[in-house]
Amino acid sequence: MRSRALGRTLTVSEIGFGAWGIGGSTPGATSYGATDDQASLHAIKKALDLGITFFDTSSVYGYGHSEELLGQALESLRSQVVLATKAGLIRYGDPVDLAPAAIRKSLEQSLRRLRTDRVDLLQLHNPSPERMRNADDLLRLRDALIDEGKIRAFGISVREPSDGLVAIESLKPDAIQVNFNLLDRRAIDCGLLNAAQSAGCGLIARTPLCFGFLSGTINEQSTFAADDHRGRWPREQIAWWVKGARAMLEGMPRVQSASQFALRFCLSFPAISSVIPGMLTDREAAENAAASNLGPLDEAVLNAIDAVYRRLERPPDKPVDPGKIDRASARASS
Repeated sequence: MRSRALGRTLTVSEIGFGAWGIGGSTPGATSYGATDDQASLHAIKKALDLGITFFDTSSVYGYGHSEELLGQALESLRSQVVLATKAGLIRYGDPVDLAPAAIRKSLEQSLRRLRTDRVDLLQLHNPSPERMRNADDLLRLRDALIDEGKIRAFGISVREPSDGLVAIESLKPDAIQVNFNLLDRRAIDCGLLNAAQSAGCGLIARTPLCFGFLSGTINEQSTFAADDHRGRWPREQIAWWVKGARAMLEGMPRVQSASQFALRFCLSFPAISSVIPGMLTDREAAENAAASNLGPLDEAVLNAIDAVYRRLERPPDKPVDPGKIDRASARASS
């Protein structure tokens, strides 16, 4: 497993463990559905055995359950891992609360669930551009939490890639978490990759498998459970992802799985510090971890990907920006 720098102080495995899924079901279509805790615990330990040392979660994933599982699995191995969590989003559909007192409370609860006295990376969850431009109180809080030893580094999990440019200018974070994959290249188009690299800010690529569509296992006939957030997306968006994934994967060199190809694409950009696919089983952990040993894609493959991407057409009637509909905007239905 290769490692990369994440900001100024952290070094992480370039394949990380995205822990939204293991949180299990939350009310409404706000998760990936029900999970098996024992399978999740095995996946965590398998990932660590294979060199994955970066684990990313949030207080909102499973309403704390994701953090609890990580704490249970990693408490005795704390020195071997880099833990990242988020604060600000308490319940899906509720407003983001970035008052310093709320962030402190959230962090303390996360530390208890994670069974640790510090978080390596604390990220603000979906702050608005306006809040980031008026953040003197957040900068004072960041400094205080670092001085107290509660956190080692400070980051932003942005709602849209363009928000990352505001974060770099206003908050000078160690890391920015952003959607990035074969079918979502807004982070390139808006200049975030270049800006982050120039600023020494690490980038964490979330949704590298495009919500599972780039795994090659979802087609036009696929359906989603009532608690699966993907069921809330417009059908034209789902159809576009299915079509786009098929186009991308058709020309894939056959030395890897579809998921490994998608992860290697993200890792072909030096600005990316780590990709964080979700992992629910030992098999997924092994498949994802192996992508690191395959290395970045070569220039000819990247050029072919560019050509396919340019040929893709948006849905004709109501194009949907993936950044406009995400877990934070889902409204609980029960």
